[in-house]
Amino acid sequence: MQVLPELNSGGVERTTLEVASAITKAGGRSLVASAGGSMVDELERRGGHHIPFPLATRNPIKLAANIRHLRHMFLAEGVDIVHVRSRAPAWSVYKALKGMNLPLVTTFHAPYNTNIIFKRFYNSVMARGDRVIAISQFVLDHIRKEYDGQPWFSPQRLRLIHEGINLKFFDPKNVTDERINHLREKWSLEPDSKVIMLPGRLTRWKGQGVLLEALSLIKSGNVNIIMVGSDQGRVDYRQELMDIAEKLDLHGRLRLVDHCKDMPAAFMLADLIVSTSTDPEGFGLVMAEAQAMGKPVIASSHGAAMEVVVPNETGWHVPPRDPQALADKIDEFYALSPNQIEKMSKLARNHVEEDFSKITMCRKTLGVYNEFL
Repeated sequence: MQVLPELNSGGVERTTLEVASAITKAGGRSLVASAGGSMVDELERRGGHHIPFPLATRNPIKLAANIRHLRHMFLAEGVDIVHVRSRAPAWSVYKALKGMNLPLVTTFHAPYNTNIIFKRFYNSVMARGDRVIAISQFVLDHIRKEYDGQPWFSPQRLRLIHEGINLKFFDPKNVTDERINHLREKWSLEPDSKVIMLPGRLTRWKGQGVLLEALSLIKSGNVNIIMVGSDQGRVDYRQELMDIAEKLDLHGRLRLVDHCKDMPAAFMLADLIVSTSTDPEGFGLVMAEAQAMGKPVIASSHGAAMEVVVPNETGWHVPPRDPQALADKIDEFYALSPNQIEKMSKLARNHVEEDFSKITMCRKTLGVYNEFL
């Protein structure tokens, strides 16, 4: 049973579905417990079974009730292994498993903030599993730094399994011109437009403002920016970005797209993908997806971006919060010859095939389960 707060769009949720499919294909019964969401139907189409459960609460009374219900559910469903993917439900699961002789697998999906003592303790549940999966070397190093020396922590339980993507879905060969042109018309882009894309929800730490400032500094002519991602209720931040674009005289060159169901075509529409996160990414799934589509990536030089993007081969690194450095790399990209871009495109695709495929991720995850089975 995989456990997470909800099943709406996101990297954690997509990974959950991929692993659920792999369990089913391997002959197992795949259960997912969450509060539900838009991806439940897809989970069940893949052969998984969803169990509605309100696990995101931090209320002590509700947590105690959850512990009792979880114990009953694990027994009733004949669960062999529990795999929890988020801190909010992890404490309930951790407490529920006490005395049950069931193994707990946790996945560290991010370098959680530990500036406050309480936060450090709260986050520690993700390092208390019988096996602890880190989604990047950066996250694995973070876990060791934070918890090595704690009496309950064992480095021998750590496993490095990079996030993986579906290379059949994210394959430039499978994207038709019709799909690309549909998005081009929908987003009101001219056929010969230069396009830079920043995929990711609209939140300040994703650094959308940095890209806007960089666009005002580039020398490469009339470049458009498409920011693909929901504001998730952050309407003030959305308006702030529009105000910045207006102030920098970029308003007509900015597209804010809430959601795109055809991300492979969206990547193919763009010349270049940018990740301007001001905080380190635990992995950065869109960087791998973009490279799988043969698109170079400019990423902030911290976190897992240092593993996912190979400098001067599949893209570039720039200091976070540095619009001028970002502008310089954008100009460097647009100065490349078609042959140089084609070479970089092939290297990007090969890099993802070798290191970040869904098949490899699922095989390694099932390998962790088999350590107990």
